[in-house]
Amino acid sequence: MIDKVINIAKEAGEVIREGFRKNFLIEYKTNSSNLVTEIDKKSEQLIIDFIRKEFPTHSIIAEESGTQNYSSEYIWVIDPLDGTTNFAHGLPIFSVSIGVQKNNETIYGVVYDIMRNVLYTAEKGNGSYCDNRKLHVNDNDDLEKSVLVTGFPYNIKENPDHAIERFVAFLKCSRAVRRLGSAAIDMCYVAEGVFDGFWEVFLNPWDVCAAKLIVEEAGGIVTDFNGNKATIFSKQFLASNPYIHKNMLNVLQLSYNN
Repeated sequence: MIDKVINIAKEAGEVIREGFRKNFLIEYKTNSSNLVTEIDKKSEQLIIDFIRKEFPTHSIIAEESGTQNYSSEYIWVIDPLDGTTNFAHGLPIFSVSIGVQKNNETIYGVVYDIMRNVLYTAEKGNGSYCDNRKLHVNDNDDLEKSVLVTGFPYNIKENPDHAIERFVAFLKCSRAVRRLGSAAIDMCYVAEGVFDGFWEVFLNPWDVCAAKLIVEEAGGIVTDFNGNKATIFSKQFLASNPYIHKNMLNVLQLSYNN
C-alpha cells in the first residue's frame, strides 16, 4: 500500500508544481491569514478520487473537505498542500502530506517536498527514509547549540497557548530558530537531523499524521508540552531528538509559568 500512497502523493505534487506562480483563485477560511487556493482543492480531489477508486471502504480525514465515512479500520489523513501561504506568495516551501492509520495507529507516512522533489516516507516498524536514504535524528545534546523550528497558528494575534512567550524563550536559549511555513517539512527536517527540535500549537491531524511517524521511526520523540505521548489530535506538539527533549519541555513549561 505504501507504494500507492507514494505514487498519489507525487501525482498531487505535480498538480501543485504546475500551478505554482500561475494565476489561481484564493479564498479565505477563518481570517485573512488562513488561505485556501483552487490548487489545494485540485490536489485534494485527486487524492480522494484515488482512494475512492482503490480503497472504497476506507475513511478519509482531509483538510478542505473534512471527514468522510468515519467507519473503516483504515483512515487516510490528508493535507493536500501543507504551506498554502508560501505557495500563494511564490515561496517554494510546501508539501503534500498523507498518513494512513489502521485502528487509530499510523502505519504509513508520506511527505512530498514538492519543489525540492524530495520524498520522505515511513512505515511503522521499518524506519524512515528520504528517498532511499535511511533517516535518523541527530545526537546533539546541547540546547544552546540547537537549531530549532516552529510555526505560528493563524490566530497568532490572540497569542494562543502563550505561543509568543514560548517563541521568545527559545530564541534566548538556542543557537537559532527558523520558521519555514510547512509543519510537515519542519518535522521531516527533525527526522533528518537538520533541525534538533520542533514545537507548535493548534495543529490539525492532517498537519502531523505522516510527519509524526517519520520522526518517530527516525528515533525521535513526539509529545505534548507536558511530556505526554502526542496523538494526531493533540493541540501541542514537541518533536525532537531524545537528548534535548526534556530540556525543551522545561523551556516550554517555564515560559508558560512566567
